[in-house]
Amino acid sequence: MGARLGGRTRGGGDDDLDVQHEINVTPFIDVILVLLIIFMVAAPLATVDLGVDLPASAIEPSPRPEKPVFVTLKPDLTIGIGEDIIPRDTLGGALDGATKNNKDERIFLRADKAVSYGDLMEVMNLLRNAGYLKVALVGLDGRTNTP
Repeated sequence: MGARLGGRTRGGGDDDLDVQHEINVTPFIDVILVLLIIFMVAAPLATVDLGVDLPASAIEPSPRPEKPVFVTLKPDLTIGIGEDIIPRDTLGGALDGATKNNKDERIFLRADKAVSYGDLMEVMNLLRNAGYLKVALVGLDGRTNTP
């Protein structure tokens, strides 16, 4: 075998240069913490705290059917189908008559600007409970006609 010189064996392996099989995770943790801080700062900036005026729209309107069914929510919270004012509790039956009991027909919901969002959602819930899931919100055409 080899002779020992200064604590090492000649011809054998070096005991001083052991390979470490551990991963240093400190840089990885540092990067994760920096990303966490960036996302914590950027997340509140992504929320919108601006007032909106929903009744106007600037997109191309979709084509209307031949005889659309309009449900109108007036400022005094009365509900109308077409030109007729109906009681709130008869909305489902009146829609069944207007759509010939076709639950897949799109219902166009119009609401006055003065109506609160909660009242509008209440009418949408009435439509959903009546089985009408295809509801389109109607707004003014806010596009400008510039050449």
